Amino acid sequence: MKKISQYKLIIYVSLLFTVFYNFSFFKNFFLAYNFTGINIIYTISVFFTLFLFISFVLSLLSSRYYVKPFLIILLMVSSFTAYFMDTYNIVVDKEMIRNALETNLNESLDLFSFQLVLYVVFLGIIPSFLIYKTNIDYGTFKKEILKKLKTLILILLLIIITLFSTSKFYTSFFREHKTLKYYANPTYWMFAIVNYTNKTYFKKKIVIKKVGKNALIDELPEDKKELIIMVVGEATRADRFSLNGYKKDTNPLLEKEDIYNFSNMSSCGTSTAYSVPCMFSKFTRKNYSHNKAISNENVLDVLKHTKDVNILWRDNNSSSKGVALRVKYEDYKSPKLNTICEDGECRDEGMLVGLDKFIKNSGKKDILIILHQMGNHGPAYYKRYPKRFEKFKPICKTNQLEKCTKEEISNAYDNAILHTDYFLSKVINFLKPYSKKYETAMFYMSDHGESLGENGVYLHGMPYFMAPVEQTHIASLMWFGDSMKKELNLKQLNKIKDKNLSQDNLFHTLLGLFEVKTDVYDKNLDILSTVRKEEK
Repeated sequence: MKKISQYKLIIYVSLLFTVFYNFSFFKNFFLAYNFTGINIIYTISVFFTLFLFISFVLSLLSSRYYVKPFLIILLMVSSFTAYFMDTYNIVVDKEMIRNALETNLNESLDLFSFQLVLYVVFLGIIPSFLIYKTNIDYGTFKKEILKKLKTLILILLLIIITLFSTSKFYTSFFREHKTLKYYANPTYWMFAIVNYTNKTYFKKKIVIKKVGKNALIDELPEDKKELIIMVVGEATRADRFSLNGYKKDTNPLLEKEDIYNFSNMSSCGTSTAYSVPCMFSKFTRKNYSHNKAISNENVLDVLKHTKDVNILWRDNNSSSKGVALRVKYEDYKSPKLNTICEDGECRDEGMLVGLDKFIKNSGKKDILIILHQMGNHGPAYYKRYPKRFEKFKPICKTNQLEKCTKEEISNAYDNAILHTDYFLSKVINFLKPYSKKYETAMFYMSDHGESLGENGVYLHGMPYFMAPVEQTHIASLMWFGDSMKKELNLKQLNKIKDKNLSQDNLFHTLLGLFEVKTDVYDKNLDILSTVRKEEK
C-alpha cells in the first residue's frame, strides 16, 4: 500500500466525518435554511467550513506518535454519537456524558439495537481497520513540525476566506443558530469530554461543607412523629397526567385519592444525573452546579443533623447520584432485595416490601423514606410496566423509537404512567394505616420530563436553554394523612397548587414538613409555608 502523510490521512478522515457522521447537523441546518436559491451556496459554504474546522482540530491534536489510535478512537466514539444523535436527535454535552457514565448496564442495554451495530460496524470498525492498515510516511521531527504548521496555517486561511466571502450570512448564522454547534461530530463531543473532565477531575480535593449544622426539631414528647415518603419519579412529564387535563385516563387511582397536584412544576435539569442532586441541594437552578452539589451537604444531611429523623433511600433506578452517600441506602434494582421482579425488570412496588420493619425499628424518631423509581425510563417504555397495565394500544415494542408511530410511542409511555399511578396509589394506601400514629404525607416529584418525538426529538438530556418544555415540565403532587391535614389550610393550598413552582422548592418544603429550625431554611421557597395553620 502506498504511503501517505499523516496530514493527508487527517484530511480524508475529516471529509469522512463531514459526509457520514453529521447527518443531525445538516438535518437541523435544513430546518433553518431551505435548500433553494442562495441557500444552496450557503449550504456548500457551511459544509466546507465544517470540513475545514474538523481538519484543523484533528491536525492540531495529532502527533506522529499516536495519530492512528487517536483517529481510531475518534471514529469509534463518533459512530456511537452519530447513532444517538441521528436516532433520538439528542446532543452530547458534558451533562449527557455525566449521565452516560452514571448509567447502569441494564439501562445501557435498553439502548442496544441492530441499527446501532450497523453504525458501529460501518462508521467505526471498518474505517478504523482501514486506518490501522494505512502506511504513513513520517518525516523527521523537524519536518513533521513544519508540515503541521503549514497545514494549520493553510486550513486557517481557507476558513477565514470562506467566512469572509459570505460574511453577512455567517454573522446571522452564528448569532441566530448557536445551538447547531452542539450537533457537530466529532468536535463538540470532544470539547464536551474536555469540559466534563476538567470540571469533574481536575479540581482541588473536595471538602464537603456542612449545611444546617444547627438544625433541630423542637417538638413536645406527646407530639406525633412525621412519617413521610418522598417518591422521586423518572422521566414523567406533566402533560401526560390526566390530573393535568390529559385526554387519556392515566391517573384513574390517584383521581380517587385526596391529592394536591402541582400542575406547573419545572425541573432543575433535563437528566437524572443533574436534576436529582439539584433538587435535594440548597441551591436553586440558577446557581447550581455539579461541583457545588458534591462539595455541599444536601437536605438529607440537614435532616440527619437534627438526630431526630431516620432516613432510608431505596433505589430502583441507576443510583441516588450522590444524594444518599451519607444515609442508609438500599439497591432495589436486583432480585437480591426486590421481591417483585419479572422478565429481567424489578418493579417499583417492590420497594414497599419490608418498609413496615424499617418503620417499626425507627422507634420514636421522625421517618423519611425516599423511593427512587424506574418509572418511565426510556426508550424501552414497554418494559416499564407489567402486561396487565397495557391499556393503551397499539404500543411501541422496540427501543428504536424512530421505527414506531407517534401513537405507539405515546401508548407505551402512557401505560408506564398508568403503572406509576398504581405505584403512587400503593404508597398512599401503605401510609394510610399509619396516619393515626404518625403525621403522614407523600411527596411525589419527577426528576425531569421526556420528549416523545415532538419536532423529531426523543428522550431527554438536552441543554436546558434549548430543551423543549416536554423535558422540563414535570409531574408532581402531594398527599396528606388525616393528622397532617389538621395542620394545613387546605383551601389555601388549593389556591396555590397551580402556581409556577420548581425543584428549587423541594429542599425547603422537606425541612418545613419536618418542622426543622435551621438558618438554611427559606420560608419563601417552602410550598407549604403559607398554608400551615400555626404560621398564620
